[in-house]
Amino acid sequence: MNRIKEVLEEKGIKQIWLADKLGKSYNMVNGYVQNRKQPSIECLYVIAEILNIDAKALPIDRKINK
Repeated sequence: MNRIKEVLEEKGIKQIWLADKLGKSYNMVNGYVQNRKQPSIECLYVIAEILNIDAKALPIDRKINK
């Protein structure tokens, strides 16, 4: 699980913009945002860099949020 959706909303950034910056399709990024797919660790670091946040802020521990 990840917090990409929350971070995008907090920063007022659209998924299509993130998809363009990542060089990935909107559908792929939407899968990340909706937690249907999880980005690789490498991709997670790139997303964090693009969003100007610490990569450790993106993953969510499912055990904690149950």
